[in-house]
Amino acid sequence: MTAAPLSSSPDRTLIGIGWMLLTTLLFVGVTGIVRHLGSDIPAVEAAFLRYSIGLVLVLPAFLPLLRQWPRPVMMKLFALRGFVHAGGVMLWFYAMARVPIAEVTALGYTAPIFVTIGAAVFFGERLYMRRIMAVLAGFIGAMIILRPGFHEISTGQLAQLAAAPLFAASFLLAKGLTREFSAPVIVAMLSLFCTLALLPGAIAQWRDPTLNEVAWLGLTAAIATIGHYTMTRAIAAAPLTVTQPIGFLQLVWATLLGVLVFGEALDPYVLLGGGIVVASVTYISHREAAAARKMRTPPAVATKM
Repeated sequence: MTAAPLSSSPDRTLIGIGWMLLTTLLFVGVTGIVRHLGSDIPAVEAAFLRYSIGLVLVLPAFLPLLRQWPRPVMMKLFALRGFVHAGGVMLWFYAMARVPIAEVTALGYTAPIFVTIGAAVFFGERLYMRRIMAVLAGFIGAMIILRPGFHEISTGQLAQLAAAPLFAASFLLAKGLTREFSAPVIVAMLSLFCTLALLPGAIAQWRDPTLNEVAWLGLTAAIATIGHYTMTRAIAAAPLTVTQPIGFLQLVWATLLGVLVFGEALDPYVLLGGGIVVASVTYISHREAAAARKMRTPPAVATKM
C-alpha cells in the first residue's frame, strides 16, 4: 500500500517531467469532451457521473486497502482532498460550458502560483530562481491570452478563478499523501470521496442523462483517471516547483483544440501568450535536464579515488 520513499534524484526529476507532459495531453482530452457536452447537463451532475464511473474503473486499487486500512489521520486527509477537489471540479465543469477553452485553461494557471508557494512553505522545496521565473513566465503568458480588464467578467470566469485555489490545495494534499501511498491508491481515494462529495448536489439538480452523455462522461472518466494517475506519479517523482511549470503546456494544447475542433477564434494575443508558455516549459525542462546531467557526472577528482 505504501509508496516508495520520496527521492529528489536527478533521474526521478526527469521522469517526473515526462509524467507531467503526458498529464497535460490527457487533461486536454478531458477538456475537449466536456466542451463538446456543453451546458445541457448540470455541472454538479456531470462531475458526479464522471467520478462515479471513475470509481468503478479504480475498484481494483482498493484491494490492498482491505489488508491494511489507512490510519484515521490519513483517511481525514483523503476525505479533505476529495471534498476540496470536488468543489474545484464542479466549478470547472460550470466554467467549461460557458467560457472558451483557452480562457478557462489560462484562468486555471493561477493555481500553480498557490502550489509553488505551498510547496515551499509545507514541503520545504527550494525555490530556485529558474523555477520561479518559469512559473511567472507561464502565468504572464496565460494573462496575455486572457487580457484581464479588457473583457466583461462572466460567471464562468469567476467560477474558474474560484476553482484555482481549490485545485492547488488538492495538489498539495496529494503531494503529502505520496509519502505513504502509491499512485493507484491515491487516485482511488480521490474518486471515492469526490463521488461522495458530489452526490447531494447531483441529487438536488438531477435530470436523466441521455445514453450519449453517459458514454461521453464514461470516456471522460477513463481519460481523467489515467491523467490523475500520471499526475500523481509526476508529483511523487519530482518537486512541485518543477512539475507545475510543465503544466502550463496544457494551455497550448487547449488553444489548438479550441481553434481546430471547436472553431474558436485565434488572435495574436493567443499566439504571443502561447509562445511565452512554450518558452517557459522548454527553459525549465532544459535547465532541470542540465542540472541532472551535472549531478550525475562525478568531478574529475572523484574518478581517481
